[in-house]
Amino acid sequence: MVRTYDEWIKTQDPTLVAKTRKDDETNKPLLNQINWIWVSNLMNKKPELNPSAAELLDWVTSGQIDAMRK
Repeated sequence: MVRTYDEWIKTQDPTLVAKTRKDDETNKPLLNQINWIWVSNLMNKKPELNPSAAELLDWVTSGQIDAMRK
C-alpha cells in the first residue's frame, strides 16, 4: 500500500515544507518541490522519509501533484 501525498507530507519537517512551498501554497505541489525535500532528506541522512517510486508514480498519475505546469 502506498501513502497519499497528504499522508507523506505530514511526516516531513514543517519548516522545510514551508520553505519549499513558499509563495506557491495555493497551487498543487510540483514534483520539483518534492525533489527538493528528497535531496534535503538525503543530505541530512534521513532517506527513510522519502517517498517510494510507486508513491511518486501514484501521486502524478492520480493528480495529487503536478509533474510540471503549463
